[in-house]
Amino acid sequence: MEETMRRVMVRAERRRHGMPSPQALVRAPGLEFAWGERAQRFHGASIAKAMTATLTLRLAERSALDLDAPITRLLPEREWDGLFVLDGVDRAGKVTPAHLLSHTSGVADYFEGRTETGPPLAKLVAAEPARTWTPADLLAFSRERQRPVAAPGRRFSYSDTGYVLLGRIIEEAGGATLGAQLHQEVFGPAGMGDSCLLFHTLPGGAVSIRPDSAEELDIAPLWLGRDEVSRAASLSCDWGGGGVVSTLDDLVRFTTAWRSGELIGADSRARMTDAQHRFRPGIRYGTGMMQLRYDGFSPFLRGMPRTVGHLGVSATHLFVDPERDLHIALNFHSTREMLRSFRVHIDLVRAALRVLGR
Repeated sequence: MEETMRRVMVRAERRRHGMPSPQALVRAPGLEFAWGERAQRFHGASIAKAMTATLTLRLAERSALDLDAPITRLLPEREWDGLFVLDGVDRAGKVTPAHLLSHTSGVADYFEGRTETGPPLAKLVAAEPARTWTPADLLAFSRERQRPVAAPGRRFSYSDTGYVLLGRIIEEAGGATLGAQLHQEVFGPAGMGDSCLLFHTLPGGAVSIRPDSAEELDIAPLWLGRDEVSRAASLSCDWGGGGVVSTLDDLVRFTTAWRSGELIGADSRARMTDAQHRFRPGIRYGTGMMQLRYDGFSPFLRGMPRTVGHLGVSATHLFVDPERDLHIALNFHSTREMLRSFRVHIDLVRAALRVLGR
């Protein structure tokens, strides 16, 4: 079966036009397959949302954070002011952490969402690579250039802005920076010694706010469209919604610890995977986690398990089938490689299922 997986990856390397080999890790009881630079760190992108959500629920479990409290009680006014004004009415008092976790708060998405003036921030990452972004800058971008998309609780609308607010709520509730809490509450317990919140911490938890952090960590290449930006200071725009740099093994350590209950309890895990919202065909969204319904991609995939985890815009994947303890982590280095990465993901999972006897 390893030979089958190897052939899948060899096919995936064709026509990559100078990009490095994809990075892949598949692990299950009695099965382990790795491809590419296994130990090299890479930008996990929105995979980090699953970690931010896990940290939020850890705080909720210890009663340090009320998921149903209005954010107007959890954050200073300057942070939420102007973000939820719809039809002349400020609806911030109706927004809760639960809304932010599930992308139902109605707040705009600074990264790829529609803007009233100027380009989405995603375009500025390559256009202004030396620029650094603070959480306050990101909130100001949505406040000044965008409008909310709906009233709180009315619809699902994916929002990186919401996860910046969530990161700030974590800081207020936990009494430490988001980076420090990720290391203490997630990376440490899961054994993720090679991971960090880029531009804020280094692996191990030391504080680092240097704009050249990516150079120091030898991070794998990353293309946004045709622009290679892996060392750009402008990637500081990620933070709570996608700022974690990690390795294949560390990512699987996260899903392993998450699945086993080392990070949060059964009720919290059930909440994360209660996928009520449609993200894309074949992809549902719960509370900080996606659920893949493979038959939504093709009827020929009917019968495959529903894996849970998260994607990143640069074709990064981290998913687990909790029933079979089957984990898959991928990095295809580029926003233009998402379709190819899904084909590989599906082929690798199908091969693994044959080994495990489904």
